[in-house]
Amino acid sequence: MPILTPDQLAEITRRTVGHYQGRAADFWEGTRDHDVRQNMDALLSAIEGKGPFRILDLGCGPGRDVAAFAALGHQPVGLDACSAFCAMARERTGCEVWQQDFLDLVLPAGHFHGVFANASLFHVPGQELARVLRELAATLLPGGGFFSSNPRGKNVEGWNQDRYGAYHDLAAWTGAMTEAGLEAIGHYYRPPGLPRAQQPWLASTWRKPRSDARLEPI
Repeated sequence: MPILTPDQLAEITRRTVGHYQGRAADFWEGTRDHDVRQNMDALLSAIEGKGPFRILDLGCGPGRDVAAFAALGHQPVGLDACSAFCAMARERTGCEVWQQDFLDLVLPAGHFHGVFANASLFHVPGQELARVLRELAATLLPGGGFFSSNPRGKNVEGWNQDRYGAYHDLAAWTGAMTEAGLEAIGHYYRPPGLPRAQQPWLASTWRKPRSDARLEPI
């Protein structure tokens, strides 16, 4: 695939965010009752140590999962590029929510115990994915967990109406996450209980290794 120019990357952000901006209320109504506790539990089990945890909800949308993590006693921070979503998430949760573009993240180093990227990272163009994943890995504390769920595909990307998406298979996604310095824990497909052909979502869990692990007693 040809290399995307800065102007093309900006257009991807503008159109994709604009899609959600114009449909924020409908998106909330369509997703507010989705059951993603399996995904939340997967992240929490990937984090070493005992909570409460500081969790970055990447692509938090209107705040459904921010509220759920807060209700469990954790300290979530939402992040989304859509201003309407950010406003909705702040109002509904009372939690901190950052408005940031995935391609222009400004994150504190070594701050979060977990990153929850539920149905969000597939909007990152393939050529930018390694950089974005490294930035997300850098915001994790050692021993921190990382959850991702993306619509799976045959490593293709492009426009779906006004949304840009990149669709990876397990091997490609594993390669990208490993390159970012994260260790694989496990993966599964969603929705649960259906034949694989009816499970379009690839979910996976990862952990940031402790840099001094080799010095710890066995």
